Amino acid sequence: MASAHGTSLDVPTPDGVADAYLAHPDDGHPHPGVLLYPDAFGPRASVEDAAKRLAGHGYTVLVPNVLYRAGRAPVVDLPEFIDPSQRSDLFDQLGPLMKAHTPELATRDAGAYLDWLAASPLATDGPVGSVGYCMGGVLAVRTAAAHPERVAAAASFHGGHLVTDAPDSPHRLVDRVSAELYFGHADQDPSIPADQIAVLEQALDAAGVRYRSEVYGGAHHGFTQVDTAMYDAAAEDRHWRELLALFERTLGK
Repeated sequence: MASAHGTSLDVPTPDGVADAYLAHPDDGHPHPGVLLYPDAFGPRASVEDAAKRLAGHGYTVLVPNVLYRAGRAPVVDLPEFIDPSQRSDLFDQLGPLMKAHTPELATRDAGAYLDWLAASPLATDGPVGSVGYCMGGVLAVRTAAAHPERVAAAASFHGGHLVTDAPDSPHRLVDRVSAELYFGHADQDPSIPADQIAVLEQALDAAGVRYRSEVYGGAHHGFTQVDTAMYDAAAEDRHWRELLALFERTLGK
């Protein structure tokens, strides 16, 4: 791993300005761009550490505050460590903001984030990767579907609500995807039970998408998030192996 640098910045969007975090190798050269969508808690120290870790493997990583319309990150007060007793109160605050972040807005924002990476001298020309966690997993898939010519790889880890009854459910969009996809599901995740994983995989098969969909045994929703009680070190390590392999296959260095 190379050393990596991180900085805060603002990304203009059609609806305003999204605050964001950028991590990139310290060598001063351009590297393949990656759009990293955090969970609902948004950009914070643990997410910035993950972005720098990914950047150290040779990528320029943009982490947007997707809920920027509600304010700069953190949009709600976060404890240093999030345990189950706090999640209900936090999601009482975050729930309306997540609901307001409609698929239409998410797709519009994704274009702005990709435009920023395309214009950055720190990112190489060519396709980018996308990775998301929890609600960010849905956003990573939507981005790949909305911009098939620009996204070569997308990964979703403990992504919830990938299968819904809505006409724009993520699983109904995969026929638009040209990227290689990876899904790392938690088997203790009520937001995407086994029957929904099966529906997702049926849609991916029907669309002819290149993908892998794996269930991480014993893991809970949020298993990669080191500042929460849901963290699982073994599952997080597995997630890094799969994510880096995906980007190496599709983006190179």
